[in-house]
Amino acid sequence: MRHLLGRRGLLAAPALLLARPGLAQPSWPTRAISIVTGYAPGGLTDVTTRAIAQRMERDLGQPIVVENRVGGATSVASTHVAQAAPDGYTLLMGASSLAINPALQPDLTPREPMRELLPLGLAYRTAFVLHVHPSLPVKSVPELIAYAKANPGKLNFGSSGTGAVNHLALELLRQQAGIDVLHVPYRGGVPALTDLRTNRIQAMFQAALEALPVVQEGITRAIAVSSKERMPLFPDVPPVADTLPGFEAVFWQGLFAPRGLPAPIAQRLTETLRNATEDQDLRARMAAQGVAIETGDGEAMRRILAEDTRLWGELIRRGNIRPE
Repeated sequence: MRHLLGRRGLLAAPALLLARPGLAQPSWPTRAISIVTGYAPGGLTDVTTRAIAQRMERDLGQPIVVENRVGGATSVASTHVAQAAPDGYTLLMGASSLAINPALQPDLTPREPMRELLPLGLAYRTAFVLHVHPSLPVKSVPELIAYAKANPGKLNFGSSGTGAVNHLALELLRQQAGIDVLHVPYRGGVPALTDLRTNRIQAMFQAALEALPVVQEGITRAIAVSSKERMPLFPDVPPVADTLPGFEAVFWQGLFAPRGLPAPIAQRLTETLRNATEDQDLRARMAAQGVAIETGDGEAMRRILAEDTRLWGELIRRGNIRPE
């Protein structure tokens, strides 16, 4: 009988170990991980996502595949991840659109990103350059505001699309400065820049890397940046906040997972993302493209998402902004 009980005890031991948290759990990851992005291949967001994913592979010891699921103002990608199994193998490189869509397009899913997705950490933030056609007689934000007030409705401001962060930067400027300008939405920053070069529009907030060549060539004139601090690519260009205190409009990306992800996996992903964003070589390479790689844990990412959801939501409602 003692022999039989001993054998039963041996057989029961593995089950007991598996039932106890933190003991004998299967290792993770054991296969490739997918990071889903809502942006097309080749753009700055895609390039940055791939650079961060490549650095994360070193720590995780498994390949990370970047999957581009474009459509629905990035909601196709975020919905796919929100509905995926919470096993750590399907992640989202979410963006500012998570904070914008609930107010701009409330029918898009996920309708409540704060509840349906788990923030794991911040990846990067990038600001915009406010640049103007040189025929416009302004060299600073105060001069731009004065010109707009003296010429209400005559200043054409371009953007890469209604509800894009550079459009909301314009709306923030319009509301804070009390100016009347015309918003001209485009399908992307490149066609908008084409019309700025030819003076069909006179001003726009644009991604730093896109604006840099034309500013350097004197085709346009940079008068401000949308971050609270100066940008390394434009060290001599002051922030809009120097004129309008508190002004800030930046595009960000961060890593998210489906809700229900086990805490040990979430912690490891947060630590792995931190190691990637603290890599000095990666930071230097991305800084050369106008991207400020930033480190922030899941709580920091949650706070940024909550603050931007409130900021952009109020701005969209006050401006009665509707999608095209």
